[in-house]
Amino acid sequence: MSSLLLAPELPWLFGGLAGYCTGALAAWHGIWRDRPVDRAVFAALLVAVILLATAITLRWMRAGYGPFLTLFEILLSNLFSLGLVFLVVFWRVPLARPGALVVLPVFLLLGCWIATLPPETSQLPATYDSVWLWVHVGVGKIFLGICLAAVGLAGTLLLRRLPGFGNLHRLPDDEVLDVLVWRFMSIAFIFHSLMLIAGAVWAQDAWGHYWTWDPLETWAFITWLMLGLSLHARLTFKVPLWGGWLMVFGVFILAFLTFFGVPFSSLGPHKGII
Repeated sequence: MSSLLLAPELPWLFGGLAGYCTGALAAWHGIWRDRPVDRAVFAALLVAVILLATAITLRWMRAGYGPFLTLFEILLSNLFSLGLVFLVVFWRVPLARPGALVVLPVFLLLGCWIATLPPETSQLPATYDSVWLWVHVGVGKIFLGICLAAVGLAGTLLLRRLPGFGNLHRLPDDEVLDVLVWRFMSIAFIFHSLMLIAGAVWAQDAWGHYWTWDPLETWAFITWLMLGLSLHARLTFKVPLWGGWLMVFGVFILAFLTFFGVPFSSLGPHKGII
């Protein structure tokens, strides 16, 4: 039996990735040809999110649990959640729309990664049967999505310093967009804080202790600390604009490694091990 029959979510997953690819091509085409493409990018994002939601639903029905355990499942759920968050940002914050130039290629990199992974299922640990897990995971995904929206806008501001991106100079001044970048990061800081709190409550409910400094907890705290220090530096010191944007990239890279690297390089409660 083919892998597509064994994993019926795969056609929907690849359809969602095709939607992201279409949106990325539209965004870059708009820059090169100096044409308005917001509607095309929004439509591609919407279709991709719907297709990925269908993939998650089929996966859930097949596995009998939410997309929490394997790297394939976590990448699948984050392709959906990151796309959903950016879709809302794209819809509600017009100034952030050029960030699609950076955000959508990130989705495609995640898509290339997930395409190399087997769609195997696992067994849900008893400790995952908690409403606090949903809160913990949900606010964590919102944090990463908003952080990525900030990275997209910061990346756009850096791109327009390069030759060939003259159309981006039609955006408002750097100072105006820089304020928006750091507003996103401030909101991300709030959701990261909620993620840590919900995770501690879940840990107490599941294992009888709020915090044990396992690798994922430690790196999540380091990410929170770096984000807080970046916000403090932005508000207190005269950090050059480009320096602030590089701090945004640094925080996102650290968060990315914490989300997708640490859980799969060490054993701990987050993998159901006591």
